[in-house]
Amino acid sequence: MIIKEPVLDVRSLNVRFIKEDGSLFSAVYNSSFKVYEGEVLAIVGESGSGKSVSALSIMGLIDNKKVLYKSTNSIVFNGEELTSFSDKELNEIRGSEIGMVFQEPMSSLNPLMKVGEQIAEVILEHKNISKKTALARARYLLKLVGIDNAKERMNAYPFELSGGQRQRVMIAMAVSNNPKVLILDEPTTALDVTVQKQILDLILKLKNKLNMGIIFISHDLGVVRQIANRVIVMQNGIIVEEGSVGNIFNAPQHSYTKELLRAFSGTSCRRNFNARKLMEARRIKVSFPVKKNLFGRVIKDIKAVDDVCIALYEGKTLGLVGESGSGKTTLGMCLAGLQKYEGEVLTARGIKINCEKDFRKAVQVVFQDPYNSLNPRMNILEIVAEGIKVHNPKLNKDEIKEKVVKVLYEVGLKDDDVLYKYPHEFSGGQRQRIAIARALVVEPRILILDEPTSALDVTVQAEIIKLLKKIQDERKISYLFISHDMRAIRAISHEIAVMKNGEIIEYNSADEIFNHPENGYTKELISSSC
Repeated sequence: MIIKEPVLDVRSLNVRFIKEDGSLFSAVYNSSFKVYEGEVLAIVGESGSGKSVSALSIMGLIDNKKVLYKSTNSIVFNGEELTSFSDKELNEIRGSEIGMVFQEPMSSLNPLMKVGEQIAEVILEHKNISKKTALARARYLLKLVGIDNAKERMNAYPFELSGGQRQRVMIAMAVSNNPKVLILDEPTTALDVTVQKQILDLILKLKNKLNMGIIFISHDLGVVRQIANRVIVMQNGIIVEEGSVGNIFNAPQHSYTKELLRAFSGTSCRRNFNARKLMEARRIKVSFPVKKNLFGRVIKDIKAVDDVCIALYEGKTLGLVGESGSGKTTLGMCLAGLQKYEGEVLTARGIKINCEKDFRKAVQVVFQDPYNSLNPRMNILEIVAEGIKVHNPKLNKDEIKEKVVKVLYEVGLKDDDVLYKYPHEFSGGQRQRIAIARALVVEPRILILDEPTSALDVTVQAEIIKLLKKIQDERKISYLFISHDMRAIRAISHEIAVMKNGEIIEYNSADEIFNHPENGYTKELISSSC
């Protein structure tokens, strides 16, 4: 009998970070796992459980000045011990033999380079081919990962793409050199359910075609169930359970695994709909130019939002769903007064938002990517307190700090040393909770939530949705909840608007949308999320 050898064998991995005071924090403790050719190994667990740290250790991407590895650590790839490799030797493997898709694409893509050139650059780094050939492959890869108008998008910069489109560019880069192992750190976080399914199908197709071993890091247990062969469950840096996807989901043994699965099942929000209107958007239109003539005149544009009408009510949530690029975020930014538009956005008193006193305080936004919305030079106390200082300048330092501590506690950040840390010291999920706290601290009447749970694991997702419901009940706050996660939408929404190509194609109560959808696209979204 031939015993199959793993393409990647991680043994007794211990990772300890050096804190500023010189003390050590154990991020990963004595973890061992194997990855075989042609299989998907999923790693699941809460934010800070050690999932991403394990992946970064494999790639050798953690600053050696900030971390301590034990001499017993062993990472064997394709029969070679990577812990003995120099940076130069590791560079030859990164992006070629081992590919990786990071959690936050905006922080990984060069904002000054066109996306086509960035994909081609990765190819040229490891392949002896012409730039023309590399660019042609880059265009093919963009088509492969589901980006429409790939030829035009080759010349786009990262900021011109939606969060989901940027993530797809990262996936294209990661598979550009046909790696033997592909590490995917939350690869579908920013994608809507239909594109998510396409990406999962693509990953499985590439896995089978190239016989790749895949490490799939995710907090989305629904995705893990669809794609994984084996699952590792991590808690506080320790692997607490490992098994086949069937055993983990159908017969979990560890209490923490059972807790994750309970949170994954979720609950629905169902209440009678009768409330005062706080905001109404009428015939909103937004177009972006994509081509100009020699005189700078726009000769071609894209309708991001096309003749949209919606309303937000006191103590109620409007869920806004649709594919990446459908206009969801653009519409949200119109309501926040952060995007130019045609049409009208009126407040409760029928006043246009730009004329309403204290509008900036009344409407707050939680952005999709917390890494880029939090100032890296400010500590958490300064970040959360920034809005208070603008809208409540009479408060003294102690009063401001008290408000900040209270709201951080509400979103689950209870450690005493949180206030004086910086954004880079937190996981993606923790950064998103900080962003939510920053929005809530000024006590808004309307909160626009752009993928607020996309970076969170399932247990924290459930906690954040529960928290948002509690706050909504107590303060009668209104939410515009933008998300591709239909489970999250169903859990919190009273009404749902479905967007496609800039238009609202279906708009009804949550019960009607999920139980009696009328539009074919809505039915596809719901079926894709099951």
